Amino acid sequence: MKITDLYYLIGLCLLTGGNASAQMDSTNVPQGIVVNHIPKETEKYIGSPSLCILPNGDYVASHDEFGPKSSEFRSAQTQIFTSSDQGKNWKKVATIDGQFWSNLFVHRGALYLMGTNKHHGNFIIRKSTDGGSTWTIPYSPQTGLLLEGEYHTAPMPVVTHRGRIWRALEYATAPTTAWGKRYSAMMISAPEDADLLDARSWKRTNSLPYDSAYLNGRFNAWLEGNAVVDPQGEIVDILRVDVPAGMDEQAAIVCISPDGSRATFNPENDFIPFPGGSKKFTIRYDAKSKRYWSLVNAISPEDKGKNPAGIRNRLVLISSPDLRIWTQHETLLYHPDREKHGFQYVDWQFDNEDILFLSRTAYDDPNGGAHNNHDANYLTFHRIKNFRSRIDK
Repeated sequence: MKITDLYYLIGLCLLTGGNASAQMDSTNVPQGIVVNHIPKETEKYIGSPSLCILPNGDYVASHDEFGPKSSEFRSAQTQIFTSSDQGKNWKKVATIDGQFWSNLFVHRGALYLMGTNKHHGNFIIRKSTDGGSTWTIPYSPQTGLLLEGEYHTAPMPVVTHRGRIWRALEYATAPTTAWGKRYSAMMISAPEDADLLDARSWKRTNSLPYDSAYLNGRFNAWLEGNAVVDPQGEIVDILRVDVPAGMDEQAAIVCISPDGSRATFNPENDFIPFPGGSKKFTIRYDAKSKRYWSLVNAISPEDKGKNPAGIRNRLVLISSPDLRIWTQHETLLYHPDREKHGFQYVDWQFDNEDILFLSRTAYDDPNGGAHNNHDANYLTFHRIKNFRSRIDK
């Protein structure tokens, strides 16, 4: 299969400002359109891609920076890019100080950015009324400081349903600071006509902690939950699940009460087989096909038995009619080397007949490539044309 057949490829656009390399051999860059490139020598890596479409049709992209030379543990940096020509060309329009693990979304005509202020930081929200060039500052509970403490998340979707706006995240304060074990699943919501910058507008559920007994003692963590409306019209939180090598990948479905006050989980019924479930994924519903869709790092047959969370060199389009049975349709991106190549943390949007997506991409470059498959050196933009036609493939 030719991967290029799946994309609307116009060319490669490399931003040369900031940390990006001013000279780039285009034979070394990944397929798609390069939004940003940060060489590994900087010891800063591209994280948390997010993508949205403005009411005027412009695209907005964001990513944060992590790594030894970044400020992720003090006051993280997020970069904002825009495109006015359907993703052919991108320009950097803002750098935000104090924003991490964040998603872009449009609500009632305004652009928002929601995440934390640093690695395991406060949960915050910002607003832009000029397409992402300038942003509010969350310095108080009235201006976007929603939850103080230690929280974890990623660029996860927001959903508007039954008059409320919903967003999943994880409470990160626990008796242990161990990765995974410190994360408790939760959801927040607010009336859709409320001031989203006012912390008083938001309600939180209880938080469901890590439980070592889940999956017969093979449960390592749940994190990076998706707010989704299930086929019965109820809000659920579908989370990435970390499992050990040799185990099939899973996701977890946490139920949320209609009033947004209570989260519950049944470990006997609500772990589901999910390709790529050990890595971050985004789920969205398409009313035209009546299916839920996602782009995931599914594992190739030759990698069965290896640690699933570390395998990110294959990106696959999947869908489901009911959130519980998922079908793999096509491999979108692939590289045979899984150590220094990855197409991960994908965020995406429907655009009429197409799917647009951003990838945190680890790939070859003139500087010796990525540090490893996790520590990405590129932010790349891609388009899947006529995605619904993939159902029968």
